[in-house]
Amino acid sequence: MALEQICRFDFKQDIREFKNRGRDIEGINILNDDPLLDPKFTVPPVAEPAEYLSQLAKHEGGPKIHFLHGTTTLGFKFQHGVIIAVDSRATAGPYIASQTVKKVIEINPYLLGTMAGGAADCSFWERILAEQCRIYELRNKERISVAAASKLLANILYNYKGMGLSVGTMIAGWDKRGPGLYYVDSDGTRCTNPVFSVGSGSPYAYGVLDTGYKYDLTVEEAYDLGQRSIYHATHRDAYSGGVVNLYHMQETGWIKVSQTDVKDLHYRYQEEKEQA
Repeated sequence: MALEQICRFDFKQDIREFKNRGRDIEGINILNDDPLLDPKFTVPPVAEPAEYLSQLAKHEGGPKIHFLHGTTTLGFKFQHGVIIAVDSRATAGPYIASQTVKKVIEINPYLLGTMAGGAADCSFWERILAEQCRIYELRNKERISVAAASKLLANILYNYKGMGLSVGTMIAGWDKRGPGLYYVDSDGTRCTNPVFSVGSGSPYAYGVLDTGYKYDLTVEEAYDLGQRSIYHATHRDAYSGGVVNLYHMQETGWIKVSQTDVKDLHYRYQEEKEQA
């Protein structure tokens, strides 16, 4: 009886009426399996959320929210799948907050997402994406495609355009069409390309990628190119560093290849240079 009073629900009534009954408690739909359908969780209760949140990023007086972030992530397709390589440093302006951040989100055994921008934003929305991909799989009895997963994330983020989110992610995976690689950001931008690099160190990573990338790389050459690109970015970009996490997306799913400290890579490449 007490449970009935708390839930404001009469359990004696026909259960068929359950779907038609309002399920709100204090204005929150606790039984909804999709939190995105209830904006009370995600936006401030003001008339114009986008305008309100955009003011928080401005500098004129008072406490403001302004993201100062840096990272280096990259991904490229080649004849044996997709390579994803990332650093592990988290910064808050000039302060190094962590050297051990996991910037690859393992969405499911056939999908990976990367983090660049605000760590909280990337982590939260890619976990929402993981939930939605699992729901899709249960409803349709098949895995979601890489294109559909990236489009789903882009649609979600587009609904919050201008509200201060900071997300620049790559979605990599393998589906019936083969390997896939997409870039998605917090403006709802979505595009595909054989090679991407995202973050403050991306110009340095692109310099190495442009020199060494070709589609018919061997597996070992692809691993070395991913590591070398991230290393050179961490060497020149103060906001990138820590370790290089390397993943390989194959037809059978992703594998984590290595986790190598950039210090060890530095001495390895120095030795190679001296011996050349």
